[in-house]
Amino acid sequence: MIWTENRENAYCEITPAILALKEQWEKKNYIDPRLYREYNVKRGLRDEDGRGVLTGLTRVAEIQSYNVVEDPEGEHITPADGVLYYRGIDCRELVRGSAQRGRFAFEEAAYLLLFGELPTEEQLKDFCIQLASYRTLPTNFFRDVIMKTPPKDLMNTMQRGILTLFCYDDKPNDTGLENVLRQCLQLTANMPVLAIYAYQAWRYNNGESLFIHVPQPSLSTAENFLRLLREDRGYSELEARTLDVALVLHADHGGGNNSTFTNHVVTSSGTDTYSAIAAAMASLKGPRHGGANSKVMEMMANIKEHVRDWADEDCVRHYLTRLLDKEAFDGSGLIYGLGHAVYTRSDPRCEVFRDYVTRLAAEKGRQPELNLYASVERIGKELLMQRRHKDAVSTNIDFYSGFVYEMLGLPMELYTPLFAVARIAGWSAHRMEELSAGGKLIRPRYECVEEHRSYVPLEMR
Repeated sequence: MIWTENRENAYCEITPAILALKEQWEKKNYIDPRLYREYNVKRGLRDEDGRGVLTGLTRVAEIQSYNVVEDPEGEHITPADGVLYYRGIDCRELVRGSAQRGRFAFEEAAYLLLFGELPTEEQLKDFCIQLASYRTLPTNFFRDVIMKTPPKDLMNTMQRGILTLFCYDDKPNDTGLENVLRQCLQLTANMPVLAIYAYQAWRYNNGESLFIHVPQPSLSTAENFLRLLREDRGYSELEARTLDVALVLHADHGGGNNSTFTNHVVTSSGTDTYSAIAAAMASLKGPRHGGANSKVMEMMANIKEHVRDWADEDCVRHYLTRLLDKEAFDGSGLIYGLGHAVYTRSDPRCEVFRDYVTRLAAEKGRQPELNLYASVERIGKELLMQRRHKDAVSTNIDFYSGFVYEMLGLPMELYTPLFAVARIAGWSAHRMEELSAGGKLIRPRYECVEEHRSYVPLEMR
């Protein structure tokens, strides 16, 4: 085994030594899948019927996605229309209530998630003023931190920014609730700024012009996001309201989703706010979690390329059949955006979002593409129900969110960072809850299936 010489480009090389070590790893790290059943391991922290293993209690958010039916053979679940509650309030009512009164809803949703009650008009006004006062990064932060190393992935750039903000905090390790609340509000305010500034740095490092706008204190989170993104700072009322609804619908999804559970686990160790949020960001970056809408967009681009007549349902059905047979797109056999790990019959977030998708497509002249999405959704669900022998398959919000972001002019690099801009509200609420009510280090058990053996002296190996 020969190690790489200290050359300039050696840092990123996959050398023969690395390949040899990888082969050695493979010899001793195989676990027979049958052992998981033998030891009754809840893989993915899920029961065999798909329900999550109960690991904690929360008052922040609740997902209702199925009915539990009892019969002589025991309990089993049946599909049901999904409902997402924020502090006991249906998130659809939150969106409708704000829209009817001409307000942006994300700040109201963030207040509700954090403090457990809908704000009064005066409380909401003060909360927005507080967020606006925090929506500035330290002096020269963009130059010294964001621009310092060329960003290859915006999520990693944002994580680095969050961890660096630790160094600017006079009380970074103080886990008292008043200090953590202050930190969470600052991160909630700064998350859209970090996302857009990371994107601008990415553009610059890819040969495009650099322009940096300053947030406007009087504007909502959604309005500021569009203002910071666009060179002319312009946006329509419908664009801002559609983005605001997207932020509300992504603000939280119960304590068991991967990034929020990560936040709970890391918070339970007693670490600082910046580390806990950076860990949640690391989880969200994964394509199985926050990157799903990008896969939908890639799939739809492939469909547009290979389906000659978007209005011909037989053509769409033929393509989707090939997709499920692993003969099209990425060979995964998946129709991305259809089906959900939790929801059985319907994703309530998708049902809310659908109206805004329709209105935005009309404003942007994208009706033919919207019709194609509708065909893929309807035919795809029929095929999946047939193959999986299920009565229902839900449409995930990710199925339409990427299309919406594209119509808003958002580059795909910003899709997952935008998710983080919304989810920071839920992460903050869950961190506060874990600190106040958790009180115990989260440490599940793993069964070791390696055989015991004796140590062998070096000269005898």
